[in-house]
Amino acid sequence: MATPVSTYRIQLTADFGFRDTAAIVPYLASLGVTHVYLSPVLESALGSRHGYDVVDHGRLSRERGGADGWRVLQGSLREHGLGCVVDIVPNHMAVPAPESTNPALWSVLRDGPSSPYARWFDVDWADDDGRLVLPVLGTGLDQAVANGELVRDGDLLRYHEHEYPIADGTGGLPWPDVVHAQHYALALWSDPVDRLNYRRFFDVSGLIGLRVEDAEVFEETHRLLLDLVAAGDIQGLRVDHPDGLADPRGYLRRLRAAAPDAWVVVEKILGVDEALPADWPCDGTSGYDVLRAVDDVFLDAPGLDALTRLHEDVTGEHRGWDAVAAEAKRDVLGEVLTAERARLAALVGPCLPAHDEDLLARALDELLVAMPVYRTYVVPGEQPSAVDTEVVERARQRAESADPVLAPVLRDLADLVLGRLSDVPAGEVVVRFQQLSSALTAKGVEDTAFYRWHVLVSRNEVGGDPGHPDVGSVARFHRFAQHLPAGTMTTLSTHDTKRSEDVRARLALLSEVPDVWARFLAGRHASGPADVLDGPTSALFWQTLAGTWPLTPERLTAYLRKACREAKRRTSWLAPDPGYEEAVLGYAEAVLADPATRAAVEAFVADLREPWACSMLAHKVLQLTMPGVPDCYQGAEALHLALVDPDNRRQVDYGRLGGLLAALDRGSAPPAWRDDPDVAKVHVVSRVLRLRRDRPDLFAGYAPLAVTGPAADHAIAFDRGGAIVVVPRLPVRLARSGGWRDTSVDLPEGTWTDAFTGRSHAGGTRLDTLFADLPVTLLHP
Repeated sequence: MATPVSTYRIQLTADFGFRDTAAIVPYLASLGVTHVYLSPVLESALGSRHGYDVVDHGRLSRERGGADGWRVLQGSLREHGLGCVVDIVPNHMAVPAPESTNPALWSVLRDGPSSPYARWFDVDWADDDGRLVLPVLGTGLDQAVANGELVRDGDLLRYHEHEYPIADGTGGLPWPDVVHAQHYALALWSDPVDRLNYRRFFDVSGLIGLRVEDAEVFEETHRLLLDLVAAGDIQGLRVDHPDGLADPRGYLRRLRAAAPDAWVVVEKILGVDEALPADWPCDGTSGYDVLRAVDDVFLDAPGLDALTRLHEDVTGEHRGWDAVAAEAKRDVLGEVLTAERARLAALVGPCLPAHDEDLLARALDELLVAMPVYRTYVVPGEQPSAVDTEVVERARQRAESADPVLAPVLRDLADLVLGRLSDVPAGEVVVRFQQLSSALTAKGVEDTAFYRWHVLVSRNEVGGDPGHPDVGSVARFHRFAQHLPAGTMTTLSTHDTKRSEDVRARLALLSEVPDVWARFLAGRHASGPADVLDGPTSALFWQTLAGTWPLTPERLTAYLRKACREAKRRTSWLAPDPGYEEAVLGYAEAVLADPATRAAVEAFVADLREPWACSMLAHKVLQLTMPGVPDCYQGAEALHLALVDPDNRRQVDYGRLGGLLAALDRGSAPPAWRDDPDVAKVHVVSRVLRLRRDRPDLFAGYAPLAVTGPAADHAIAFDRGGAIVVVPRLPVRLARSGGWRDTSVDLPEGTWTDAFTGRSHAGGTRLDTLFADLPVTLLHP
């Protein structure tokens, strides 16, 4: 297996497809990338902006260029010596509109459980009289028929952009009896909380779960991708959302057997100190654990405590993160994932008949809420691992502490979900509990609690733990890096990050200046437009403004609408409150239109410009040089100030980036990083990627290097087995304490050349000398 040296993520769309990617391959090769890393390439729903809504596993996306465009891309990759990594989606397919664009689903809608494709989809056919419930209607079914929204068109039923087949033998029934005689039941779009009988991707009713644990389903949904691997078009696979699968280990074993030479990483969100299951045959994760470790080492712990106190004052929220996260999970369990909760509860009841039904339901809720990680990986029929047993035991103890009355029920329930009740057929309970636990953490924490807790929003990232106290520790970072698998992906920005790396780097500086930030907020509340926001939304608003400045009113208001709905306090996707939302957006527009407020924000950001540029470059160098396969998200080789999708999926100006890189290559001096951090970042990224590509032997180990002197805590230094990295941290506090002074690093014997500046160094080297031209250093023999 040839592991990539580095990857570059491309978000394919109809506007930027295979041919467009082929056109930028020369630039990516010059940048130093070894593999292009593509978002899903299979046929997806019409107009999809992401590709995760696959409708046909046997066809390359026609909107993105189809087979002809794919051949053009592959030709360009081969010409320039680059490989290809593809994002694959085994967990679900789209329920598209029109539904006929998903042939497998169309067969199921027409023929019901007798369809040869019925085994593909995770449907509870015993529910709703063996019909697949589709939540699409804006009114009741009878009203939709009566007002002419749902109509018959030959052998089809049509409802706005939706279309459905009429089953054989039912077309002759009187209208509207034909509607009720189908293998599907059309329901209110808001009804999935009550009636849904298929497994969704989280709470997205437009994505239906696949049963890839079935060997035939695996083979039919992976045939084209595996053919492309066998043909040499694809060298690596990034597996989307393995936690949704019934048996992630079994899936990966089947994938590894089918593609033994492919590099495989999984989008597994690891908790703090959680490890990837040792029996998964893959090369590592997609990097969210690395993102968290890099971000954490650039935080100032005492300053974070001060920001916590400020957050309490601004929001009135005096509970800790754990309490806020638990409340958010309960809200999601009770309002969003209720169909999944009901399906699991219906399975649990008969397994534990001795317990009161209401107590059992409460205990199930508490155990799910108390899960400390996304899920366990118990395989029915096997003994649970020590790790999984410990996770469920922690959850049981936490749940019992929250509601001691439930203690006896929780003990039996814990044994049930671990598969330890030998006399109970609990296989499906074990699987469904783990799938729901994962979805609940994703929706309850990532997509709810992260929008309610605003101590420092740069910590509210996928895989993050905003309540974890152990931040700012260089020693902890070294321990983490030393244990990283060589084949794991490292990243700072992805298509799913809540904020891009450069936004987070700027916001991290607030932990160094909590006093300055507090004064800024006080001034804005006193002199700016009247703040109509509640405390949590106000805290989010001002950090968003400071972190992402400058941004347009359109980008800011689109983000705020999404953030408020995700928080689910005053408005939500299921029950939007237009009045509240317009008040929030109106305030945002007033702030951006106020000259005094704009000047204050610009001045605040300007005061942090130099430390931000320093820290931003340090973040990037750390991620690109530590063990693993570094990924660069599209456009993030330069300054990348982006919020959550769709903001982070805007088109990239590759003409400008190519021009910057060419100009840098013609120059002889390193860029003026203080004046133009955008150019400096392109310079640094390209030099790291080129060195890793050309001299992979220099990046085969990891050993911390000792830094001595009064500012030693402000540097991170390590030897990768030939390449030496030194970067600064906490630049504001460093400057306040008097700078580097006599702080130095002892370089190994020999003369070392800085890949960024061309300067040579040897022996004991002062850091002010090392950082004379750029605030980051990458040395090689």
